[in-house]
Amino acid sequence: MSMFSRRDFLQMATVTAAATAFSGSLTKVAAQQSLSQDDLLSFKSTGKLTLLHITDIHAQLKPLYFRPPSENIGVGDYAGIPPHLVGDDFLKHFGLERGSALAYAHTMVDYVNMARTYGRLGGLDRTATLVKAIRAERGDNNVLLLDGGDTWQGSYTALKTGAQDMVDCMRLLAPAAMVGHWEFTLGEERLLELVEALDYPFLASNIVDNDWEEPVFDSTLFHDVGESRVAVIGQAMPYTPIANPRWMFPNWSFGLRTQLLAANIKAARAQGADVVVLLSHNGFDVDRKLAATVPGIDVILTGHTHDAIPEAVTVGSTIILSSGSHGKYLGRVDLEVRQGKVVGHTSKLIPVFADVITPDNQMSAEIDRVRAPYEEELGRVIGKTDSLLYRRGNFNGTWDDLLCEGMMAVRDAEFAFSPGFRWGTTLLPGDDITIEDLYTQTAMTYPAVYRLEFTGAQIHEILEDVCDNLFNPDPFFQQGGDMVRVGGMGYTVSPSSAIGSRITNMINLDTGEAVDPDKSYVVAGWASVNEAVEGPAIYDVMEEYFDSQSTISVLPNQAVNVID
Repeated sequence: MSMFSRRDFLQMATVTAAATAFSGSLTKVAAQQSLSQDDLLSFKSTGKLTLLHITDIHAQLKPLYFRPPSENIGVGDYAGIPPHLVGDDFLKHFGLERGSALAYAHTMVDYVNMARTYGRLGGLDRTATLVKAIRAERGDNNVLLLDGGDTWQGSYTALKTGAQDMVDCMRLLAPAAMVGHWEFTLGEERLLELVEALDYPFLASNIVDNDWEEPVFDSTLFHDVGESRVAVIGQAMPYTPIANPRWMFPNWSFGLRTQLLAANIKAARAQGADVVVLLSHNGFDVDRKLAATVPGIDVILTGHTHDAIPEAVTVGSTIILSSGSHGKYLGRVDLEVRQGKVVGHTSKLIPVFADVITPDNQMSAEIDRVRAPYEEELGRVIGKTDSLLYRRGNFNGTWDDLLCEGMMAVRDAEFAFSPGFRWGTTLLPGDDITIEDLYTQTAMTYPAVYRLEFTGAQIHEILEDVCDNLFNPDPFFQQGGDMVRVGGMGYTVSPSSAIGSRITNMINLDTGEAVDPDKSYVVAGWASVNEAVEGPAIYDVMEEYFDSQSTISVLPNQAVNVID
């Protein structure tokens, strides 16, 4: 298959004069002058069919900072290959220079200086501008925009409106279809109400009802695009009832259902599909294995694990593109189709640099409208940080360290658990902390902070279970997310070891003593998947904690020791 040339791919990465040995010397004005909307849209197109992909927006309508992960460990056959590369290893693999626009978009290298130089990314009005430009360039009938899910959750306004704000704004973007994951945490009734009102299908070929195993949602969308018949098959996050509360959607059964997927692919081909696209919320490694296991998929547009790589990878004859998260990127794949077969492709992940893209007026007005009733509260300052606050990393994030500190203080606990969510924006040192910032970390429909007693043995079992979910060498047993964050305790972790032996040397940081398997400890945590959990909401707990702090300072977390 034809590939996007290295020269074209690197064009945007080398437009800055200060690309090498960057140390913050490139001014923001110079950085903005070095990039343009045309640079971002520059693309070596092929064929007549264009697929556009957005995923894991997590209800972020406005431009933001989102620090890429400091660790993204792959295991087994997936170690050391995209997307499991970070920092300098990522730059070396993709041939990117430090200080370049793409180095900032994709890595945490010199993040604070880079963020202050290149500014925020994302904003649905900027994405709308790019989508409209590509539709105008290629012809509207030749472009298919697809939404990979995790769109309706992750902000104050999405929580308060039951995701109506996102539905209203996404309607203007006009995707052809979407899939879901966190959407299900709205509960069956609200989800079905929103799906019924959509202008496009909510696809989920892998969800059936418990009683008759009948499909709950449409599985496949057919579209004639670029002189080809395209079948889009949807795959919801298969482990939703494990990762999220089953009681919120008790009548539905999830799963990978590879045999059902194979049957749907066969049916799509029988109905004349030239191109089969899997719009997936499985996660990158799951879809990499799926591509090698289930034949007949031309393109997988994958989501869930928030991975962002500059161009698609191929597994056999299947093209896989992961388009990041939080609205930072717009994925594009052009396909050349001859005699009912994909014979060539080009691909690119477009970083949505907010300062150099002209906002789309219609989308900007809609964003302003849905946010207007809440603007005063969104901007209410509740604290200030002198630390970089971020979430991503396999084991630590300063936002999660802060959440653990707050829970232990307010709930009078020895230890704290914060789930390894990959959603949540970043604040730079010196920034105010607003209600909106707090809710980008905590806005969810089961926010109660529990206070319970666990023995040391039970804590060890919890950590081992979560670790196996993250580092099981078989991707089909991985549910996505990062390691549960732990406050008040340190430990050693060996990702490549077998289950039951990955977690050792558990230490009570307050006393310096080993965690006793037989002793009970008071633990605070949030986002339990159990029903009727008692406790105040995490955002209320943290607002109380911020009231007791003059300035937030989070020290580097050295309590987790990662070994091979």
